[in-house]
Amino acid sequence: MTSADGLRVAWLGHRSPKLAGGMATYSQEITEGLRRRGHRVTFFTLKTGDDGLQSDPSMELVSLDAMPLLKPLVISGRRAKRTLVDRLMAHDFDLVHASFWFSSLDFDLPRTCRRVGIPLVATFHVAFDHRLSVWGGITNATYRLYAPTLAQCDRVIVFGEAQRDLLVTLGVPPEVIRILPNGVDIERYTPGPSDWKSRLGEAGQLFVFMGRVDSEKRVDALLRAFMVVDPPAGTRLVVVGQGSERRRLQRQYRDPRVVFTGHVADAGERIGILRAADAFFLPSQVEGLSLSMLEAMACGVATVATEVGGDGDALRGAGILIDPSQLDGQLELALRTLVDLPWLTGPLGEAARRRAVERFSLSANLDTLVDLYGEVAGR
Repeated sequence: MTSADGLRVAWLGHRSPKLAGGMATYSQEITEGLRRRGHRVTFFTLKTGDDGLQSDPSMELVSLDAMPLLKPLVISGRRAKRTLVDRLMAHDFDLVHASFWFSSLDFDLPRTCRRVGIPLVATFHVAFDHRLSVWGGITNATYRLYAPTLAQCDRVIVFGEAQRDLLVTLGVPPEVIRILPNGVDIERYTPGPSDWKSRLGEAGQLFVFMGRVDSEKRVDALLRAFMVVDPPAGTRLVVVGQGSERRRLQRQYRDPRVVFTGHVADAGERIGILRAADAFFLPSQVEGLSLSMLEAMACGVATVATEVGGDGDALRGAGILIDPSQLDGQLELALRTLVDLPWLTGPLGEAARRRAVERFSLSANLDTLVDLYGEVAGR
């Protein structure tokens, strides 16, 4: 039975930004929002060693031992599965929400939830792109792998119509799929003052990439285009984030106009960087729906992104979209345009902010999610 004070939610997801990037941010923001609305959340998270997990005294955390295999894929053993099953069988929860975490536990979860009589909601984050490419092929293979599991869930949350259509073609029943885009806290991520340009040596224009510095994000192409355009000495390109490519790129691009910050854990610092930015660049080959892009848009930053995953639908008409098959040339054109016509960043940033407020408010996202929970839990 449901609690009179709110729903009891077993949340399965990542807490480690080092391991999961935007998926960890999604879990953190949604669970905090649910608790503010009076719902009780128990957070089951994968523990893979020194992954930067922090305790949270206001929420019950259950760590499940796991071994990283290939980021973000992890393998969980029998003890982790037993811990999860024992808690679910105790009937402490009204529903399970799995922010699918690329764990070996994922594939047994629908059967386990059905056996103990608890409805299962799943959010499927996997990036995708319909174009023929190496990364598109890899991510589409992941969709095929997960489709039979998703088909057994009570509800599956996706970020846009293209992602829904892809899953339907793979056999996931359309009636279980719900489109619910990522949301951003538009009261916190806002335009405002920032001292980051002065901290970077009185920078003139400031361009920013923020996210995982891994190969599919194509930060290498952004850096290459920046050097080809050869902007004035006062221009800065700041790369915020960790990843498998960061050290190599930092060695390769030893230019005073290029700044690598590494991972910035403090959200206030990240907001400060975005507020100071003239433009945000996301040159990914595949995406789901980028939270870092939505955060930049909410901060009123002119946004340039590739038309992949759900990013194209989110940004179309409110920023500059790039064809990933013509990445180098179109990145150069976008950079050159914003360097030569800096006044464009103002109206582009205003359009991005309007779009974030109208379509991607975290508060509206949570309202819809709680309604969905009530639907599956019989509230």
